[in-house]
Order: sequence, then C-alpha cells, then structure tokens
Amino acid sequence: MENFLTDNEDILFHLEHIDLDRIVRLKEEDFKDAGRYPYAPKDEQDARESYRLVLEIVGGICGEYIAPAAPQVDEAGPVLANNQVTLNPATQKAMDMFAQADLMGFCVPRQYGGLNMPTTILSVAAEIIARADASFLNFGLQQDIAETINKFASEEQKQAILPRLCSGEWGSSMILTEPDAGSDLQAVNLKAVLSKQPGEEGKWYLSGVKRFITNGCGTIGLVLARSEEQGSEGRSLRGARGLSFFLYERDDKMIIRRLEHKLGIHGSPTCELQFNKAPAQLVGERQRGLTRYTMWLMNNARLGIAAQAVGIAEAAYREADLYAAKRVQFGLPIRALPPVFEMLTEMKVAIEAGRSLLYETSRFVDLKEGLEEYSDKHPEEKGEIIEEKKKYAKLAGFFTPVVKAYASEMANKVAYDAIQIHGGTGYMKEFNAERHYRDARITNIYEGTTQLQIVAAIGPVSSGIAQGILDEYDRADYSHSPELLVKVRAARKLFDETLEYAKAYKGHEQFVTYHSRRLVEMATDIIQAYLLLRDGTHSERKRRVAAIFIAKMAPRIEANRNFVLSEDGTLLKNYGEVIGGV
Repeated sequence: MENFLTDNEDILFHLEHIDLDRIVRLKEEDFKDAGRYPYAPKDEQDARESYRLVLEIVGGICGEYIAPAAPQVDEAGPVLANNQVTLNPATQKAMDMFAQADLMGFCVPRQYGGLNMPTTILSVAAEIIARADASFLNFGLQQDIAETINKFASEEQKQAILPRLCSGEWGSSMILTEPDAGSDLQAVNLKAVLSKQPGEEGKWYLSGVKRFITNGCGTIGLVLARSEEQGSEGRSLRGARGLSFFLYERDDKMIIRRLEHKLGIHGSPTCELQFNKAPAQLVGERQRGLTRYTMWLMNNARLGIAAQAVGIAEAAYREADLYAAKRVQFGLPIRALPPVFEMLTEMKVAIEAGRSLLYETSRFVDLKEGLEEYSDKHPEEKGEIIEEKKKYAKLAGFFTPVVKAYASEMANKVAYDAIQIHGGTGYMKEFNAERHYRDARITNIYEGTTQLQIVAAIGPVSSGIAQGILDEYDRADYSHSPELLVKVRAARKLFDETLEYAKAYKGHEQFVTYHSRRLVEMATDIIQAYLLLRDGTHSERKRRVAAIFIAKMAPRIEANRNFVLSEDGTLLKNYGEVIGGV
C-alpha cells in the first residue's frame, strides 16, 4: 500500500526530531483527557505515537485513493445545478473516508468530537493531502473554520456546530472576499442588519454579494459583513471599525450564482454568492470582525496555504525526478546530466528548506495559542508566562507571512522546473506535471498575495523581531559544521548592514518599502540556513542539504546587499515616466 507519510523520509525525520513536548503539554492541559476519551494520550511519548498513527491514516488515504483520482477530479470538477453544488464523486468519496476515520475534527477539542491535534501536526497532514490533490481543500478549510468557532464563538454556538463539523455532516466556508474588496477587506460592503422585530432579538440579516468563496456551498459559513455605518458620535465607520463577524447556516436566502472557471485546483468549488436577507448570528463582539476574528482566521489559512504549497512542490519534484530517471538522452538517463541533476537538487533543497520553515512556524503558532489559552485559564500567573506569550505572538506574526511568501513562490518555481525537466511531454495533460504547475499558481495569490505577505513581514524585519530570533538561532550548538556557521554569520552581517542602510536612507520616503521584498527574502534565507544547520545536528545528510542551501544563498544575499547599497532610488524617481499615467 502506498502511503504518503511513510514514503517521505524528510517528514519522518522532522516527526522524530521536532521539539513538541511543551506544545503537547499545553494542548493536552497536562493530559486531563487521559482515560476520559478514547485514544487521549497519557504523556508526551503517547501523544507522539498517536500523531504518527493518525498521520499514517491520512497518508494511506492520500496515497491509495486521493492521488490516483486527482487527474479525473481535475478533468471533471464539481457541478452547479438548481442552486446546489455537487462535488466530484471522487472528492465526495475522499470526504466520506476522512469522516469515517474521524479526521474532520482534526484540531477540535475532544469534547466536541475532535482529535485535539496541534497546528504542527495539521501542517504535516495538510502537506500530505496537497501532495495527493491540491484541490482537496475541504479538509484544511474545515479545520480553520472549526478552530475559529472554537476560539471565538459562544458555548451555545460551539455545541450546536462543532460536533457536526467534526463528524463531516456539515461542510464549511470562509466568506470574506467581494467583487470590490479582494485583499482590501476594509472595503467590504455586504450589509448586516440587526432585526428590530419582536421575537427576533439578536438576529441579523445579511444582504449583498461575495466572490471567490472556496467551498461556498458549505452548510456553515463565517461571514465578514458591514454592521455599522457610523459610530455613536455620528462619525463614519466605513473602514475596519464598521465590520463584524457572522455565523451563517445555509438556507434558501443565499443563492450560488456561479462556479468560477479556474486555471487550477479544479476539484474545489469556488463560488459567487448572493445573500438576500439571509439570517445569521453574530460571533463575538461587534466591530471586531476584521481586526480580530478575520485576521486570526486568515493567519491560520495562510499557514495552511504554505503547507499546501510545500505539498504541491513535493508532488512536482517527485514527478520530475521519476521522469528524469527513466528518460534516456545521449545514452544516459537525463538525471545523470549536470544541468538536470542541478535542477533536481535545487528543487529538493528548496522543498526541505520550506518544510523546516513551515514546521518552525507551526511550532510558534502552537506555542502562541497554547500560552494564550493557559494564561486565560490561569490569570494569577504573570511574569514569565506573559513575556513568553508576547514573544511567540510576535514570532507567529512574523513567520506566518514569511512562510506563506517563501513556500508559495518556491512551489511555483519547482512546478515550473518540473515541466522543464519533462520537456514537451510536461506540457501535455496526460502528465501530472502540468496540473501541479496550474495548481501551484494560486498559492501566491489567495489568502493574501506575496506582495501583501512582504508588507506584513517588513515591520518585524525592520523593528528587530527578525534580528532577535536570528540571535537566538545563532546561540545554538553547530559544532558539527563550524565552517558553515561562519558563512551564515557572514551573510547575517551583510543583511544587518543592508537593513541599517535602508532604514537610514533619506533620499526617498518609500525606500524601505521599495526594498522590502529584498530585505524580507534576505532574512528568510538566513533563518532557513540556521534551521537547516539545526537539522544537521541529527543527520549527515541534512548537513549536506545545509551546505548546498548556504552555498546557493551566499550570492543571493550579496546581490541583494549590493543592489540596495548602490541604489539611489532610480526606479522610485522614474517609474511614473516609464509606465505612464501615475
């Protein structure tokens, strides 16, 4: 039986060596569920074994069923008729298999029927699933929606909804985007009106249009809507302060106007929705819909997209490597030719660097969430707990856009190179390479484009958060590779020099913003170098991976440094004349 967990030595390496003990203790609240629920772990080792068993189930379903069905799902997709979406039969069967294996409540507490898995393990599962079929988004989406409801909804709402999400009875969707409000969610105009009718206290009605809604046919939706036009003093609340968050259960007051015809991820229904006074419930507090609830949901989703991107890249690389081993040219398998094996090696190293970054980010998110929950339940504890909570909140806030940017751009490059290695055959639909290429393209667009991730990451880079974690990484023991550490420190010195120059530059007020992508990519490179060096503590092979990554990183760092330091704002001074109309 093919299994997408057990055939991936790098994932198995991380599962063996990743530091999860504190995350497990926080997630399990010192194992209070042991003996109360089936399979609840009694200690850290028991939890790790449970994680491995669950991931093997995921890997088995993916390898044996989802991946073989993916080409057919891509070809046919879902169908819309009479305001109802019918998933492709293979997609629906996969959903049923996940539900029967009790996987749909992956991260939800056991009291609601979930498995109570940490985000780090969810990232592993999401990557495995995306390798099998990147369009099978229902699983990850279900976790994001369920976790958001668990964190912010009332107990009554949680009791009513979470068990049905965990059982797979209900699907769900994140209903944010509008025709005129893509990345700029402050521009959301879908109206939410509080009923004034007797007997309808607390009931809201939604009216308007949402677009590009993944799985918009789901029974449950979390909707961002404009609940306020002005404040108590008569001031306009047109921006984020006028938005609230709502829980909507599918009824006949919402019409699915169309399914989008997309370049890739064809198995996932992307819907345009029209709400016609559809009843909904407020989640949490009014006016915090975007600033708190949506941002939390989107950060979780961005981490999921990073995992999806790593999974697509893994699939594309494997197709390319398999083809290169079989394709003979000039009397040799093309895998033996330096131009090809260099491409394959760079693809493999880039994926492993992305995986290390993905799991490190997930770890920070788990620690942030675990410490926040612990702090809420133990308000008497202050001091170190409070400082740790702040630390991991900052790190999660920094690493999430960084990994989303890196992994999605990396997946696009790997999928592009996979077609190149296939040559003309890779351009044909009979080969999976072109599907991976099409699927990869959305990852650096949805849940915030790469440009928006850079905007989110440049603040922590310029404020010292990036330098703080680099200092922490630098204090670790790399005695196994002192010569590589010297190279990473040299790159770090160039980065620090470049950042200081950009921050001090007086020639143009947008100078740091203009160079933000170069600065963020420099920081990302150095972070990944340290992570791969850390991985090398446990493996000679990983030390070789680190050596290749660092050798390729050095000229990138130097090129970015040289450009920023020699640049006098030429583009900033001239772009208006070049592109016109500015």
